[in-house]
Amino acid sequence: MPSDNTADGRSALTEEQAEALLDGICFKTGPPRTVGVELEWLVHDRHHPEQPLSAERRTSAYDAIRSLPLTSALTFEPGGQLELSSQPAASLTECVTTVTADLEAVRTQLRAADLTLAGYGQDPWHHPERMLHAPRYDAMEAYFDRYGGTGRTMMRTTASVQVCLDAGHEEPGPLGHGRRWQLAHLLGAVLVAAFANSPMRRGRATGWRSTRQAVWTKLDPARTGAPDIDRDPREAWTAYALDAPVMCVRTDEGPWAVQDGLTFREWIRRGLPRPPDRTDLEYHLTTLFPPVRPRGHLELRMIDAQPGENGWIVPLAVTTALFDDPAAAETVYRAVKPLAETAGPLPAPGNLLWLNAARHGMADPELRATAATCFETALEALPRIGADRSVQDAVADFAERYVLRGRCPADDVSTSEPEKDPTP
Repeated sequence: MPSDNTADGRSALTEEQAEALLDGICFKTGPPRTVGVELEWLVHDRHHPEQPLSAERRTSAYDAIRSLPLTSALTFEPGGQLELSSQPAASLTECVTTVTADLEAVRTQLRAADLTLAGYGQDPWHHPERMLHAPRYDAMEAYFDRYGGTGRTMMRTTASVQVCLDAGHEEPGPLGHGRRWQLAHLLGAVLVAAFANSPMRRGRATGWRSTRQAVWTKLDPARTGAPDIDRDPREAWTAYALDAPVMCVRTDEGPWAVQDGLTFREWIRRGLPRPPDRTDLEYHLTTLFPPVRPRGHLELRMIDAQPGENGWIVPLAVTTALFDDPAAAETVYRAVKPLAETAGPLPAPGNLLWLNAARHGMADPELRATAATCFETALEALPRIGADRSVQDAVADFAERYVLRGRCPADDVSTSEPEKDPTP
């Protein structure tokens, strides 16, 4: 019989307790009030971005950035990617303003080291050594090595724009607040296509507009796919999380034991190699990477990092407008619903719709037409949610340059002309 306590005396988690925790902590419903964004960036040489950086050069620059008084949380990814995670903002304008100020501070510090932030979903040239060697990343790399080199590519060379939105009202009917949950998944493929920006790897074209999204399709589908979006969101996510494989079992001293096929539900029932507790469940949730991850709010994870200093503002603005303006949400829901009916069932990202989005971007005629409707709807909604003229203009310019012409940022990426820091 498994013990009622973990090795350090904490209470072992029962299956019923795990279900209750997942039900309570992953969906916090109510009227949409806040918005946030998590921005991952590659870091390149300002003048020669195609040349690799030494770990020593990165470390020196990052040590200086850590001393900056930022509003956003600053973290670093295993390959040296820099991430800024905003605080929940009361409006789109507040979110854009605070993150823009933080980015300017970071860029100023990086310029002193002749470095720059680069917005690509997949590093076009480099595959650096792993910089972070904490037990988490050692275990993650070992786990994903079962899928070949794809896991290392994801950990070291990819970057994204992750939009964070409130889960929304609890609605009547069998889906509860599932309409907003469904919208996030159905709109997700359109966001992949419109903002695809990773057509290269190691200096060569890959044949995908979003190589980053292609990378995710090759990893463990039990932790990168989506729950059943036609079920109640709480029930679907609870089942998904408990039936997902455990990546590792943590110990006070490393290395952490990498698991092979043990689901969290089975871990609870067996109590081996030790009984899991609440902190183990909370950690397990951080090792799940679906395209939409409920963390109290909804975290949309499918958008490639964007080019230019302010390219990230467009996916943030478009997504916020389509979710938080009621009229826009209804219009876009009707626009994206037929996509799932023609492409087959989720889970994403491995179904036909998401694969077409990653491979073809806006060259796919169905995705292009739907994206055009989404951008038109967002442009109508942005003034209603208080977006200033500069944000509206950025979205309009993106729509004209890319969406209406059947193009995406990936179509601008050239193997011969790497993007350089425009600042003198």
